[in-house]
Amino acid sequence: MSRLIILLAILGIGLVLLILNHDSGRTFGMNNDDFGQLVALGALATLFAAGIVRSRRTLGEGLTQIAIWLLIALVLVALYVYRFELQSVGDRVLAGLMPGRAMVITDSEGQQEVVLHKRIDGHFAADATINGREVSMLVDTGASSVVLTHEDAARAGLEVADLGYTITVMTANGPALAAPVILPEIAIGPIRRTNIRAMVAAEGRLDSSLLGMSFLSTLDFLQMRSDELRLRD
Repeated sequence: MSRLIILLAILGIGLVLLILNHDSGRTFGMNNDDFGQLVALGALATLFAAGIVRSRRTLGEGLTQIAIWLLIALVLVALYVYRFELQSVGDRVLAGLMPGRAMVITDSEGQQEVVLHKRIDGHFAADATINGREVSMLVDTGASSVVLTHEDAARAGLEVADLGYTITVMTANGPALAAPVILPEIAIGPIRRTNIRAMVAAEGRLDSSLLGMSFLSTLDFLQMRSDELRLRD
């Protein structure tokens, strides 16, 4: 049994190396797919060999050991092969528990994407960071610029009392006065922008801050599906 545990530990290390070297695409000079196949074949060969050794005692015990360790090896290999799918499932679970939280995933090409999941009310929300302060915003592709509520702007460190509310904007509550500003910094997950054009609505005239096109138009990729919105820097 001790020999079998040592061999399985070596195979486990091989799987860890595959995960760590995913971005480079090679492990010990081999393509990761080839190395993964080598790990799987090595696991099968090891388990069959160990089963044969164990079968010297009783045939039934040997077959039982083969079945148990074969199942363990298959589970380990399956976890590596379907790691992206499992990560996606985990992201969806977290998004369901915390709507608006930006989920950062890495696609098969190694590119990072921010995924936002639709809320129960049908809107996409994002927990953005403005000047180092977290602000919950609704994604609105119909808004020409980022629009902050009076309260969110104050939370982000803007001097709302000194702004000139001279521009009329349309909101869900009807026309409202807003003040033009430049946001020094706004970020969603790893996507970070500086000096973004925005507006601050007059106090009490906007229910929620809006993430508009002055930020969204700077993205390289924006894809809206039925229940998720994908953003790429």
